[in-house]
Amino acid sequence: MAKKVAVIMGSDSDFPVVKAAVEKLKSFGVPYEVRVMSAHRTPDAAAEFSKNAAANGFGVIIAAAGMAAHLGGVLAAHTTLPVIGIPIKSAALDGMDALLATVQMPPGVPVATVGINAAANAGVLAVQMLALSDEKLAKALADMKQDMAEGVAKKDAALQEQVNSL
Repeated sequence: MAKKVAVIMGSDSDFPVVKAAVEKLKSFGVPYEVRVMSAHRTPDAAAEFSKNAAANGFGVIIAAAGMAAHLGGVLAAHTTLPVIGIPIKSAALDGMDALLATVQMPPGVPVATVGINAAANAGVLAVQMLALSDEKLAKALADMKQDMAEGVAKKDAALQEQVNSL
């Protein structure tokens, strides 16, 4: 059975950003579950979820949080699964607080961190991690990269036409 991806956010207000990760997972046919858990308001639930994630069929955890953004670290502290952090932009510090809180982890408790609000990249990174043991996902990723390259080549050709007509 295919491994699932857990998409955990600190608040439901993060979902408009996190939705891009869910859409990426869905586009690759990767099963997922989306939950709200807080590192500070529900630390026991977050720890319990993370402790049992592998046994419950998960292969990767995506953690999205803003401001203090300790969710990724709390989840990573209680599992051996890879955790991907999505720092969410906040009004006060434009997401730099979340970025630093997510990326600056102590030795032995890594959280792979994508850019501020870069949920789509978190989804792709989760698929890449699962693709290490899933040839179908690896092929789908290769196809995506090829489509991206072809798209850039078409844009370049169109630009060359514009430049040559000047």
